Amino acid sequence: MKIFQATIEDLEGVSNLFNLYRMFYQQESSLEGAKTYIKERIESRESVIFVVKDKQNYVGFTQLYPTFSSISMKRAWILNDLYVDANARKKGVGEMLLHKAKEYAIETGAKSLSLSTAPDNYSAQRLYEKNGYERDSQFYHYELNLAE
Repeated sequence: MKIFQATIEDLEGVSNLFNLYRMFYQQESSLEGAKTYIKERIESRESVIFVVKDKQNYVGFTQLYPTFSSISMKRAWILNDLYVDANARKKGVGEMLLHKAKEYAIETGAKSLSLSTAPDNYSAQRLYEKNGYERDSQFYHYELNLAE
């Protein structure tokens, strides 16, 4: 297996994984929508996507979005998406992606790398905690939904 930063040449493979990821979170399948979304992120450099390939198969990806910490006056990254194809689970793909994201965050001088997951996604929670992530107990997370 190899891990690398996705480029526009990886659009098909990443879009397929992104569509499966969205379906995992109970969204309707929209491969064309996924392709448009991923293409825009790559072309506008609004996110960084790392992908894992096993031979010719795309088996996992993570997508990082940049942000900044005003308090520390440093860059931070949001690990917004992480998905491993069902056939590739329990093979270390998720851990590879977490390590690559951490390595990239360090290389870019980031203060932190943060993520969120569903309260019932216990396997993801175990993976994150195993890799040093800690559940935030200092701050509450709020969100204002602007779309209906």
